[in-house]
Amino acid sequence: MIQRKILALLALGLLLIGATPAYAATVDVVTSIGALRGTDDGKGGALFQGIPFAQPPVGPLRWRPPQPVGWAQQTRDATRPSPPCLQRGYGWNDALAARSREDCLYLDIRTPALSPRAALPVMVWIHGGANRAGGADGTVLSSLADPVGPNGGVVLVAIQYRLGTFGFLSLPELTAESPHHASGNYGLMDQMAALSWIRANIGLFGGDPNNITIFGESAGGQDVGQLMLAPQARGLFAKAIEQSGTAGFGLPPRTLAENEALGRQLLDKAGVKDLGKLRALSGSAILAATDALKPATIADDSFIWLQAVIDGWVLPKAPEALLADAAPVPLMIGSNARELTLYGGPDAVVPTIHQAFGAHAAAALAFYGIKDGILPAPDPRLGDVATQLADDLTFRCPTLHVAAAHAVAGHPTWVYHFDRSPAQGPVTHGSDLPFLFSGLPAGAPGDDAPTLQRYWVNFARNGDPNGQGQARWPAYTAQDGGYLAFTDAGPDAKTGLRGPLCGLRRPAA
Repeated sequence: MIQRKILALLALGLLLIGATPAYAATVDVVTSIGALRGTDDGKGGALFQGIPFAQPPVGPLRWRPPQPVGWAQQTRDATRPSPPCLQRGYGWNDALAARSREDCLYLDIRTPALSPRAALPVMVWIHGGANRAGGADGTVLSSLADPVGPNGGVVLVAIQYRLGTFGFLSLPELTAESPHHASGNYGLMDQMAALSWIRANIGLFGGDPNNITIFGESAGGQDVGQLMLAPQARGLFAKAIEQSGTAGFGLPPRTLAENEALGRQLLDKAGVKDLGKLRALSGSAILAATDALKPATIADDSFIWLQAVIDGWVLPKAPEALLADAAPVPLMIGSNARELTLYGGPDAVVPTIHQAFGAHAAAALAFYGIKDGILPAPDPRLGDVATQLADDLTFRCPTLHVAAAHAVAGHPTWVYHFDRSPAQGPVTHGSDLPFLFSGLPAGAPGDDAPTLQRYWVNFARNGDPNGQGQARWPAYTAQDGGYLAFTDAGPDAKTGLRGPLCGLRRPAA
């Protein structure tokens, strides 16, 4: 398990954007839910915020699949951001938490060309935050969607989904009332509902409905991975990017029965006896009860909503069992040189190695340079052994495992390793985000090197991140393990990330 800290870098609205553009004129678009009024940038592009893609999941719709939005006779205002989904504050997200609401199933769109003839690539961002925090705030204002420059223009969309208990609760009563005999994964259902709305309407905003790329970081990367495996998500997207997150996060999945047991624990913590009374409680009361939950299946309760839940419908089987039949779309996947550190710290390193690698523990100890229980000095790029181990088990090895399965199935696959030092110091969880959303150079200091944006946009456009004037990114194969390292000296094609280590155990997806 990794340390319970989720860094402030995940708060995209604080990290990436700055002030909202001073769009003055308004523009209307008639969609499947009626007319929407957004803001016109005066250059052929436009911004639409707070578009409802499902009914508010409140009252009797709490813990039910998202329901379609009806036609509105009057024009809906889409000039202001919506509230984030209900969440408590963890420091980095306090501003989001202060204005969060259960009525939160909205998405934002920014397009550089508001014309159905534009047929631009569409990139749909799924935010991170441990599936219990975060929001779409400000994401579409990123330079990623700027109509000028080397990117050439994409339609950028950011979606929201129910978080924490509201998005991932299971209960026997919920399972019984479901026609699919399943409960939980409502947050993933929200994401699929958003993608369905986008696919049906994005052409009106200049996007190509047949060229939608889903991408996300941390929990957002995990959710992208799970959408790759969910049968109901087939056909909703054409490409996928998983950043610092995989479908299983290297953790064993949680069964429906285990998730239902966690739900019964919530009833007890909330002081109610049944689902009806739970639905009648205030959102703040449910948040308070959620804080007291202790999952039986993991030690680090900050990962409580990062275990994949095999609900029997959205995820009919464990992620590992679904990998071979994942969506047959191009995949770009990777992680950072340092992400988070080991739950339990250095004292937990040796016991964790024995638990994780079993019969191969001696080889793993040797790989990390541990002798007679003595840990070596920290690696200047990857950090101390506690950090290396946590990131290998939770990020790097699951990433390589997913990439290998996808490539063996015959689907285009590209792997990256992000080791570009950010301005604030060492690489850590989320360090890739300003390079992606703010367009920081990905090469050596002072070098006008290609940004992550160009690789990401090339991938969204063509299913291949390579382009003119960029360092060549080799496609990943299980035989050569090719990947692109983003380093302080610039992008560098390499092979064999982490050498033999990840082959010593079969990680969860």
